[in-house]
Amino acid sequence: MHDQDAASIVACIPNLRRYARGLVADATLADDLVQDTLERAWGRFSLWHRRGDIRAWMFSIMHNHFIDSVRSAKRRQEDAVGNDLPEHPQRACHADGLEVRDLESALQRLPAEQREVLLLIGVEEMSYAEAATVTGVPIGTIMSRLARGREKLRQELQGREPLGQAVAPLRRIK
Repeated sequence: MHDQDAASIVACIPNLRRYARGLVADATLADDLVQDTLERAWGRFSLWHRRGDIRAWMFSIMHNHFIDSVRSAKRRQEDAVGNDLPEHPQRACHADGLEVRDLESALQRLPAEQREVLLLIGVEEMSYAEAATVTGVPIGTIMSRLARGREKLRQELQGREPLGQAVAPLRRIK
């Protein structure tokens, strides 16, 4: 592995951490997910062969590891469908903290497939094609999951207003 390749992997860490936090909403579990992703990337670097974007490859590794852990957790716990959401630390501004907590809770109640796509496109600013590469599904499926995820988020947050100000409703953009 060249120094440039190692630097490319290291440069992905902040984005991987942000994505992992969005997926699992627990700092410790997110750090474990990033660590596992980095270990797999280092161990399988020879499989990359410089085909495609290293960032998309790293996100694919994390995606696959996350999906595997979700599937194994479902096998172990049949009735744990997001009812026990982890506590979040209080933010510096109480109103901001409540809004962030509500959004994080709403995101965690989304199906994993929709949450992943929302995070990849909305937070990580990936294109539909990049998100399709990461998740291994067609672009049309990405678009569908994104639309359904946005709609469910809108429904979850509908009627909730930040303290002291009205919320503008989400609009569909074609």
